[in-house]
Amino acid sequence: MRRLFIAAATMLLALTGCQQASQPKVEPAIPSDPEIEKNVQEWIKKMTLDEKIGQMLELNLDLFGSVKVKGDYKIDRKKLLKVLQQFGNTPQDQIDEFMKLSDAEVDAKLGGYGLDIYEGNPMREWTLNEAALDTMISKWKVGSILNAPGHALTVEHWQTIIPKIQELSMKYIGIPCIYGLDNNHGVTYVAGGTIFPQAINVAASFNTDLAYESSEICAYESRAADCPWVYNPTIDLGRDPRWSRIWESYGEDPIVTSRMVEAAVRGYQGPDNNHIGPKHVATSVKHYFCYGAPWSGKDRTPAYVSPSMLREKYFEPFKNAIKAGAMTIMVNSASINGVPVHASAEYLTKWLKEDLNWDGMIVTDWADINNLYQREKVAKDKKDAIRIAINAGIDMSMDPYSVDFCVLLKELVEEGKVPMSRIDDAVSRILRLKYRLGLFDNPDTHAADYQEFACDAFAEKALHAAEETEVLLKNEGILPIAKGKRILVTGPNANQIRCLNGGWSYTWQGTNDPQFVEPYNTIYEAMCNKFGQQNVILEQGVTYNENGSWWMENEPQIAKAVAAAGRADIILACIGENSYCETPGNLTDLTLSQNQRDLVKALAKTGKPIVLIINGGRPRLIADIEPLAKAVVDILLPGNYGGDALANLLAGDVNFSAKMPYTYPKEINSLITYDYKVSEQVGTMAGAYDYDAKVTQQWPFGFGLSYTTYAYSNLKAKATEFKAGDNLTFTVDVTNTGAMAGKESVLLYSSDLVASIVPDSRRLRAFQKIALQPGETKTVTFTIPASDLAFVGADGKWILEEGEFAITVGGQVVKINATETKKWETPNI
Repeated sequence: MRRLFIAAATMLLALTGCQQASQPKVEPAIPSDPEIEKNVQEWIKKMTLDEKIGQMLELNLDLFGSVKVKGDYKIDRKKLLKVLQQFGNTPQDQIDEFMKLSDAEVDAKLGGYGLDIYEGNPMREWTLNEAALDTMISKWKVGSILNAPGHALTVEHWQTIIPKIQELSMKYIGIPCIYGLDNNHGVTYVAGGTIFPQAINVAASFNTDLAYESSEICAYESRAADCPWVYNPTIDLGRDPRWSRIWESYGEDPIVTSRMVEAAVRGYQGPDNNHIGPKHVATSVKHYFCYGAPWSGKDRTPAYVSPSMLREKYFEPFKNAIKAGAMTIMVNSASINGVPVHASAEYLTKWLKEDLNWDGMIVTDWADINNLYQREKVAKDKKDAIRIAINAGIDMSMDPYSVDFCVLLKELVEEGKVPMSRIDDAVSRILRLKYRLGLFDNPDTHAADYQEFACDAFAEKALHAAEETEVLLKNEGILPIAKGKRILVTGPNANQIRCLNGGWSYTWQGTNDPQFVEPYNTIYEAMCNKFGQQNVILEQGVTYNENGSWWMENEPQIAKAVAAAGRADIILACIGENSYCETPGNLTDLTLSQNQRDLVKALAKTGKPIVLIINGGRPRLIADIEPLAKAVVDILLPGNYGGDALANLLAGDVNFSAKMPYTYPKEINSLITYDYKVSEQVGTMAGAYDYDAKVTQQWPFGFGLSYTTYAYSNLKAKATEFKAGDNLTFTVDVTNTGAMAGKESVLLYSSDLVASIVPDSRRLRAFQKIALQPGETKTVTFTIPASDLAFVGADGKWILEEGEFAITVGGQVVKINATETKKWETPNI
């Protein structure tokens, strides 16, 4: 019996070995560089355990300095209470005691952290504590430092901080530090630099050149400040409009997100991922993965997603980012189907490192190893959490305010609970990153070598990017606005740069600071510049309470706005959201505020035509006021030049060309994406059972108008029958049938007409943006692998099934037929 068992086991192993051997070898995501690998291994051999563990720790800059308010100040007690309640786990009795402290005592305890706890916007100055920095680096051998001290710093200021960090790192360790910043839409933490539209706007352009150019300029200006690593791009799919970080994403579609991140990685990192030059930076694409699908709609809460959708849609952008050469990955703070991602060897080691043959580095998000025991309750304490996370595949811990990580991880290694091989692998990945950035040879980059920082050419690109990303959703002949018309600019977003930029703009929450935004134009100021100040009236009616939470509004003055409308020919109602970021942006009602809707309704009663300008980070429900408007423009978060871009578009000096990057919902019970399952759209069932499931939406994904019109014709497939290994080629003619030059995004969709699991209604497979003069026709060609039409089946494997597919482009349809079924045994195709 024992011999039979051994024989069977031997045969099973042999068969398994044959199956594994037959699997196609996955090419390295980034080709290995022999010289870099030699250097990395030499370091691994000579480093002590303390030095290795120190490389795996990332600390926050706040530990090494303090912020001082310049001049007189007064603590805003409402802001203070908000900070104490929102950003800590402080018991109520301790909060009560803290609130009794004097202004000076509060400032002494919290002033150094750059928190928004003061009345107004007092000037602040951050000072580096060199002694504290020296101690941290010399004793703990820290490998990375991140963040800005509460707000953006000038290039000159950064050039006094990061070089000092590098000087001490090279002195005490011989290994350069890697400094990281959330430069998320341009250099958001470098004062005076170029700010671009947020990622959601870039997606609305359907123009990958914008993703490339904005990333390339951000990289250049980051290196001017001596920063070689940015925590961007964000490639979580934004498929739930309740989520507070929709605006950081490229929208709801995995193909748009994939093409955008590929372009962004090239822009950030340059043409050679093994030798990133001094004008480029390493990326940290985030937040791996499914972070944008919280079941509750609240940030950093669990996602529950089917395994097939997880692999097919949510993993897709990260897979393509790694294939494009992304240097690092930042991890989802929450859990997927009950498994915290920071604790998952399946997701971190197998899916990323092994299946994709990727030698990059995985970093946690903010203090997220702690959350394995504090929030997720899958570890008994911090030491246990570190064991779980490092063994799962985490390489660097963003543990911003503590060196406990070093102490506890060393104990775990000495106890045999974390193998030395895992430490060496993690440190190899960190050192490889630093070699690829050239930091060993040149730890610093110098401002004098970056003469184009904040140049006019970069500003011009940011303006054009904004023009190409604001979406015209409705126009009943009122736009463009004729010269000489009197325009009332009203609503809470009419005169706020903060609203145009959104979060991650000079500060975490994007709160206004006059020293950063004074040179730029609000919507009102831009309209004055374009149409003449004598023709533009400002009466907002509703304003935000800048001393409260982002969603708070002051007592409305709607009657004043209505009175001002009597002097105007057209009303520009600027509605939406104030800036916010991450968890503080959570909300309880997706409907636009009552005050703003009341404002629009009151203005509609004047009989003056209304142009709604929607400005915010996610789609707020406006079904009751949309019919009152003659035109609607969704500008999303277009950045510092968004007001100027809007004025140019409304005047007709530039044509609209953007399209919606997500589905704009019409009602709270119809939150749906464009690729919904076909059974989610079912008409009334015959018989006594009154059944229906209907998809309602305010505006669909991919929708956007223009001042011109386009006609599609002659959609053709090169071949109407195909197999899994084929390439599919389609052509379609697009004609500008209007009187104005324009750009059109041409979107190609597929629909699997019958499948073994319920198919999606349609899927975007490719897109191109073309420019057309009036009367001009262009033939657009798409070539895609037939394997793109495969899906992940009920068994978790990729499959392309025999049968018919409909290909649609601009209302044109052609059908093609897969002649055989193909199932893949590999996790990725």
